[in-house]
Amino acid sequence: MKGIAGKQIRGLPTGARLICTDNTGAKEVEIIQVLKIHTAARQYPSAGVGDMIIVSVKKGTPEMRKKVFPAVIVRQKMPFRRADGTMVRFEDNACVITTENGETKGSEIKGPVAREAAERWPRIAAISSIIV
Repeated sequence: MKGIAGKQIRGLPTGARLICTDNTGAKEVEIIQVLKIHTAARQYPSAGVGDMIIVSVKKGTPEMRKKVFPAVIVRQKMPFRRADGTMVRFEDNACVITTENGETKGSEIKGPVAREAAERWPRIAAISSIIV
């Protein structure tokens, strides 16, 4: 199919709650900042699959709660178009807690990971079990 480009749909604005899908101890996180995003004036910064964000841990173990970490989005509910024209969507919004340079804090990822996130972040691709 010629002429259909993959468009990155950013379906998660700041303030959205995500499931943390790794084994770091965090269960639910909230987006507080989207890194490397330049939007128009008075527009909420939003993130999509493969984007790095800053999150605050809302639910999880007592030593993880109320802490701020960088994370990478691996799944989103809002459908997005790939370069071959297929539309992809997942049944939940999920992220993986990482360091500033993309190294994962956990040792395993539960559930599928979008191909866009796996191509952009090689450490996430290395420990993920399913890449969709």
